[in-house]
Amino acid sequence: MAGGTAELEPDPDRPRGRTLLIDRAPQSHVDLDDPTHLEFSYQRRLGHIADLVAPPGKPVQVLHLGGGAFTLARYVGATRPRSVQQVVEIDAPLVEFVRKELPLDPAWRIRVRGGDARAVLAKAPGTWADLIIADVFSGARTPAHLTSAEFVAEVRRVLRPGGFYAANLADGPPLAHVKAQIATVRTVFPELCLTADPAVLRGKRFGNAVLLASDHPLPIAELTRRCATDPHQGRVQHGRELEDFTGGATPVTDADARPSPEPPPSVFR
Repeated sequence: MAGGTAELEPDPDRPRGRTLLIDRAPQSHVDLDDPTHLEFSYQRRLGHIADLVAPPGKPVQVLHLGGGAFTLARYVGATRPRSVQQVVEIDAPLVEFVRKELPLDPAWRIRVRGGDARAVLAKAPGTWADLIIADVFSGARTPAHLTSAEFVAEVRRVLRPGGFYAANLADGPPLAHVKAQIATVRTVFPELCLTADPAVLRGKRFGNAVLLASDHPLPIAELTRRCATDPHQGRVQHGRELEDFTGGATPVTDADARPSPEPPPSVFR
């Protein structure tokens, strides 16, 4: 989010709820009274993944690539006490703004590091993280160097066996970026699934999809149940259905990586 103008918009339904806007585009939502409340649909799906990475309440080690308002780090801190978390955010003014306006609970043990997500990832120790969440946007697009197979290989190096990698992807019809990311992650991880609003999966509108990957079998049934009962119902694709959805998409490498597509102006109206 480097270089964007940050501001907060009050949530009329929650006395201490705030939406973080970057250049007037909604980026994160935080309820200072209830850090377990996840307002945005894609963040709820990431919250389900955080719930399923280990038994309830068990402390975990999480690496967040992309900070925003630290919404998911707050959620993990509240639901899994004594967890150790690192947040990587390149936008130092944004970090300062969020720390001042939306302060973190010191008990959550969240460390915020400035720098490029891939550069910091490259310095992380091997098999350190139970969960890595990639939610990095420059403006409204994921930078190209965070979309390649080489980047995903670094993610796998830092994950513990059985750990989860979750990536927030933004795309619209014909979903070429999402399909290419599935093909790319599949070159590194054997187990994958994708969850999103059914309209996004059908290519009816621009939106967010969360790609989940691991070297161990994923909790597909429970994730499907949770997403299906969300206020904005999500669908989970995996196995043959995901292969058919991906079609003949080609994996992305550093040599041919491109940023994710620019969302249409109507997305933020």
